[in-house]
Formats: sequence, structure tokens, C-alpha cells
Amino acid sequence: MENSMLYFWIAAFVFLVVVEASTAQLVTIWFAVGALGALIANVLNAQDWLQWVVFVLVSFITLIATRPLVKKFTKKKIQPTNADRNIGAQALVLEDIDNTLGKGSVNVKGVTWTARSLDGSLIEKGTMVIVDKIEGVKLIVTKE
Repeated sequence: MENSMLYFWIAAFVFLVVVEASTAQLVTIWFAVGALGALIANVLNAQDWLQWVVFVLVSFITLIATRPLVKKFTKKKIQPTNADRNIGAQALVLEDIDNTLGKGSVNVKGVTWTARSLDGSLIEKGTMVIVDKIEGVKLIVTKE
């Protein structure tokens, strides 16, 4: 029975490393390090309850210590574009805007964009509109 915890910690460590290796994100690495700490505690003949304490503490400390590093690497880098400068701008409807048919275009600052109306209403060619937001490559507009 003495070796049962040894086998448990070995199995836990291997399992957690395999799970970590099979994912694209950091998911179980902290617990794998904790299991390794508990395994070492077991080899040093620590009592079962102390092995669990080592597991929890090492996992927690590893998580806290690496969190800023993990955030740095997982943070999405937003690539700013000049398209945002069109929000709030005035635009001329070049083709009737009809959300139901999925058609419509506007000219804003000399550039032609696909457009949809914010409220779903039909906006006729030649109407002046205001750009409310951008969704993908489409401007969402409302009548002026």
C-alpha cells in the first residue's frame, strides 16, 4: 500500500504532461509541476497528507509565478487600421442598401465600401448616411 501514492503521482504527472502536450494552450502544466513536487515528496517518504499539500502549494505557486508570462504570450495583439477613422464619417450611397438582398455600397472619404443599414431599412442611392460601425469589411450606416 505504501507504493500506491508513488504510482498515483507518477500516473498523474504523466497524464498531465500528455494532456499539456496535446493542447495548444497552457492548461495543465502547473498541475504537472505540482504532481512532480508531490512525487518528490513521496520519494522522500513524506506522509500522504503532506504530499497533497505539496501538490496544491507547488501548483498554486507555479500558477501565480507564471501568470504574467502566460498573459504576455496569450494576449491578442490588435493590429490597428485606418478603417476606424471612418466611424462617424459622412458617406454617399452609391448603390441602394438593402440588407435583405445583401447589397449596397457607399463612398466614404474617396473609398467605396460595401454597406448595410443599422436598422435594416432600405436606403436609396444618392442618400447621405453616417457610418455607425464597421463589421468585417462592411460599413454599418444610418440615414443622416
